Amino acid sequence: MNSARYGGLEAGGTKMICVVTDENGKWLDQRTLPTLSPEETIPQIVDFFKKNAITSLGIGSFGPLDLKEGSHTYGSLASTPKKGWKGYPLLEAFKSLEVPISLTTDVNGAALAEATKGAAKGLDSCLYITVGTGIGAGAVVNGTILEGFSHPEMGHVPVKPHENDTFEGHCPYHGTCAEGMAAGPAIQARWGKAGVELSEDDRVWQLEAYYLAQAIAAYTYILSPKKVILGGGVMKQKQLYSLVREELIRQLNGYVDIGDPDEYVVAPGLDEHAGIEGALLLAKQAEKMALS
Repeated sequence: MNSARYGGLEAGGTKMICVVTDENGKWLDQRTLPTLSPEETIPQIVDFFKKNAITSLGIGSFGPLDLKEGSHTYGSLASTPKKGWKGYPLLEAFKSLEVPISLTTDVNGAALAEATKGAAKGLDSCLYITVGTGIGAGAVVNGTILEGFSHPEMGHVPVKPHENDTFEGHCPYHGTCAEGMAAGPAIQARWGKAGVELSEDDRVWQLEAYYLAQAIAAYTYILSPKKVILGGGVMKQKQLYSLVREELIRQLNGYVDIGDPDEYVVAPGLDEHAGIEGALLLAKQAEKMALS
């Protein structure tokens, strides 16, 4: 009997990270590709996994994804702004590998990884939020990825504009949702500079914390996660963590006791590997489901 070889794909809007491990989690091969058109990108990834003779595959992808069971477009990308990818049948593209496949969003995968082996290890619930070119969140509840008729779109919850903020929002669908007010492109559109050029401007990060804390407060009221993990490019501004904690406590106003805010809102335990580690866990789940 051949040993298991797990394939993991973190399919991002900028780059695709491919990893193969053995049954003990040892990395055997890896490759990173730029996310170009599907026709340019996907065949290279399929070839990589075929060459490595994987026995199952886990995919954590940018979205939105159609994950509605029974849908004729199940496993396809939905209304993504990524040029050339809208409607692309992502799951179908890997069927030629003839191995069990599990697909979810990149943030769902990251949440699973952080709950299993990262900052929320030992807990049965957590929330992973990425703040970068967009805002997305994945939740683990009772040890399971949270999904309903599809995956949550938590980055698009409405937020109340700050009284001194005249910015009209950057989301083409909702304007002043969390993503429209606090994602990286919103920071650049509001201030005329990228976040990395604004590190020393306290106004930028106090306002950012105001919007992120609003979203986290809403998630806290609804999901009561035992830990909130903030990752993504914008969170490389490390001063944001303390600002978000302070603003969250102010906005909750004593109504919900989250305990020590330093333990409640934290950085990823897996650093930048949460997404790919989640994809590899999905590959193991796909194998289990195929054998059950």
